[in-house]
Amino acid sequence: MDLLLIALLFFLVAIGAGFLGSLAGLGGGVILVPILVIGFHVDFVLAVGASAISVLATSTAAGATYVHDHLTDLRIGMFLEIATVPGALIGATITIYLAKLGLYPVLFVTLGVVLLSTIPGSFLRHRSEVPEGVVPDRRARTLGLGGSYHDRNLGREVPYMAASTRPALGVMFGAGLVAGMFGIGSGVLKVLALDGALRLPMKVSTATSNFMIGVTAAAGAGVLLAAGYMNPVIAAPVALGTTVGSLAGSRILPGLRNEVVRYVFLVLMAVLAVELIARGLGYA
Repeated sequence: MDLLLIALLFFLVAIGAGFLGSLAGLGGGVILVPILVIGFHVDFVLAVGASAISVLATSTAAGATYVHDHLTDLRIGMFLEIATVPGALIGATITIYLAKLGLYPVLFVTLGVVLLSTIPGSFLRHRSEVPEGVVPDRRARTLGLGGSYHDRNLGREVPYMAASTRPALGVMFGAGLVAGMFGIGSGVLKVLALDGALRLPMKVSTATSNFMIGVTAAAGAGVLLAAGYMNPVIAAPVALGTTVGSLAGSRILPGLRNEVVRYVFLVLMAVLAVELIARGLGYA
């Protein structure tokens, strides 16, 4: 197939992945890796490297809009990165060593199970437009992990404070590990830590996740680049496509109801989890 046509296909697929990733805080990589490997027969580790670059592009494009709209909480994001960055470095290193062992089907199934296991708890909170009765822990109060944002849908300023920081840090380390291993933003786990453990409003969780996935992806991508798992023919159109898609998604999010964002998030988790498990078991 002509090289230009292949690059164009990568670009078009990445637009869709970037749009969905920006809207749900997923980063798009969890969609890109299976498509590149199954649909385009790209070597798994090269797909992981290209995906990591796409996640970085998504975060950069969407993150700027969310910061401008005062939805991203930079203080909370940087605090949680002390757990995700080490996880990403370790995860990327593990992937490099597992590349020759053929254990990726097991990893796909494991990741799919993790995604499915997170759905029930998040679904139970789906009716809450804004979290209520949040009690910040001592660390959150000391570090001032809170703020406010203007909710266009509610027509008012919404204050918030982080709740349980310790479990959030644990989930974030796991998110970084998964991000480094699969070249994805692992925004699924990041949003659940922000929305579940810290009990932030869903819009703040999604926007902050988009900021964080870029920092995490940069850590993992650095390891993969040093190991030679970056192909510019794949990574360049993918990065451009995800940038376009993520910009479109970031324009839509601020005007949506938190409940709508949560439903999109849960549906995407379920679909992607089933897809990962099916491919890991050889049924797709």
